[in-house]
Order: sequence, then C-alpha cells, then structure tokens
Amino acid sequence: MKLSRSIVLLAASFAGLPTAFAADAPPDKSQYNLFKPTPRQWLREMSTDRPDKTESPYTVDAGHFQIEMDLVSFSYDKYNTDRDGTVVRSWNIAPMNLKVGLRNDLDIQFIVQPQTYERTSDPAAGVSKKRGFNDFITRVKWNLWGNDGGTTAFALMPYVKLPTNQDNLGNRSVEGGLIVPLAVELPAGWGMGLMTQFDIVRDEISSGSHPEFVNTVTFGHDIIGDLRGYVEFYSSVSTERRSDWVGTVDLGLTYALTKDIQLDAGVNIGVTRSADDWNPFVGVSWRF
Repeated sequence: MKLSRSIVLLAASFAGLPTAFAADAPPDKSQYNLFKPTPRQWLREMSTDRPDKTESPYTVDAGHFQIEMDLVSFSYDKYNTDRDGTVVRSWNIAPMNLKVGLRNDLDIQFIVQPQTYERTSDPAAGVSKKRGFNDFITRVKWNLWGNDGGTTAFALMPYVKLPTNQDNLGNRSVEGGLIVPLAVELPAGWGMGLMTQFDIVRDEISSGSHPEFVNTVTFGHDIIGDLRGYVEFYSSVSTERRSDWVGTVDLGLTYALTKDIQLDAGVNIGVTRSADDWNPFVGVSWRF
C-alpha cells in the first residue's frame, strides 16, 4: 500500500498535479470484503433503495451495514375493482431492510416486516381484522458498473420471498424474481432511475404460478441544501387471467441529516382501481 501511494505521488509530481490530491486518490476497493471493511474515507456517497419504489443500483460498501425502514406506513383503498364499497385500511409498523456489504460490488439484504395490521370494512360481510408478522424477503444486489463513479450505474438483484406471514396476511408460497435497476445522471442536476422487475407469483384462483412485470421511472433533484425531492411512476402488470393493471404516481422528499443518516417522507397515489388509493409514509435510513 505504501509503495503504491509513493508511485501515485511520484506520478503526480511529474504531471504537475498537487500532491495532496494524489495522496487522496482512492485505492483499488476490490481488495475489501465483509471481514476487511472499506475505510470510512473511501466510502461512496450513501445511496438507498427507499423511499421511492425504484431500487438503486449502488451497493453498500464492503464490511458496512445499512438499515432502511419505514417508521410507519399507512394504506387506504376504497376505489377498488369490485366496486362494492369495501374499504381496506392497513398499517405497517417498522418494516426494515438490513443490508450487509459483502464486497465492493455486492451486498445482501434482509427485509423484515414485524407488524402489519389490516382492517377490512365490507358492507356485506362486516368488519374483519388481520394482524401479525408478514413475509420475509432476502435478496442480493450485484453492481455491474458505476458503483464508484460515472454517469450511469447498473445492477442485478435476484430475490426470494419466504411465506412467514401470520393471520393470512399473505399466501403460503415461496416466490421470487429478478430486479434490474439503472441510474442515469442527467443535465442540470437531475437524476433518473429506471427499474424492470420480473416476478414469479402464485395464482390467486389456482395452484399454479404466473409471471408479473413491474416497471418504474423516477426523477429526482435537489430542492435546497440537503433536501431533495422526487416524482415517480410505477406500473405492475400480471399475466394471470382477469388480473388488473396496477399504476401509481409517487411523490416524496429526502433529507440528508448527516452523510450516514437520511430522513424521508412521501405518498404513493393510485391511478388505477387495482392500486391502493393512497399510501403515505415516513422513514429513516442509517449507515454504519
């Protein structure tokens, strides 16, 4: 390490560059892993998979951890496809995504939903309630390029959902898929995120499975200081018979409290009957 730094300093002196800049040149970060953490001075800018639905292609630096969570999330749905007056209200308390940096280009994630409460008001059947632990999801993010610089970044993120839900909050099937996120740096300080997701999901009316396709696009820009805003369009299409297209328009804000702590808030607004009418939330992300 000392020899390589000396070479950098020598090359800088011949090139007429300031030696202070050369001394701060980042090392080859591929040498770091879970058991040999990336030094804090070489950490990339914190990037999260929340609060929008478009996942980020950037991984957590090797040997570091990141928690991303909703403090509380509420969903309300009355404008539904059945048109029968049924109203569904649901609260999700402290769902979190724990990320672990395995290599400079690879992290593993564990999504836990410890407390979900759902209340359904049906004019014909009355009121029903569900409460308990929801499904557990694990996924791996592999960055193919752009992790530490460049105008684009791209990753592959396979995932598996395990049916750990209680009180019939979900189905009892193992499901999975592949998430493909792309980030693009645009002119005038704008950033764009694109995501395609392929899911294999259990049929609702049979014992088989079917594919579903999710596509999103999000645009973000700094507002003032460390406050940033975004607008997003989300689309989910199922190949199951008699299924409906799910579409939402999502708006939100993020605020970088420190370089390792981010606060956020937003609302997802349904634009189709099959989507929740609205879903406000507040959350926090913390890297350590």
